[in-house]
Amino acid sequence: MLSGMSPALARAARALLGMSQSELARAAGLGLSTIVDFEKERRQVSREVVCAIRSALEESGIEFICEDEGSEGLKRRK
Repeated sequence: MLSGMSPALARAARALLGMSQSELARAAGLGLSTIVDFEKERRQVSREVVCAIRSALEESGIEFICEDEGSEGLKRRK
């Protein structure tokens, strides 16, 4: 997991927002295949890609939570 952002967490964040993979790709400035490959863990993506995905989700209203025990989660900002 890079930058507190796993593929499962990205899928969960999109679901919470009701955001499609295409919408996330546009918001992150990435290709759709990059989003699909990341979420399905088909290939490793760079730290920059993960940061772009995370930033796009945060700008859309997601707050990521990482606790000391290594658990991860998210919530929608109010």
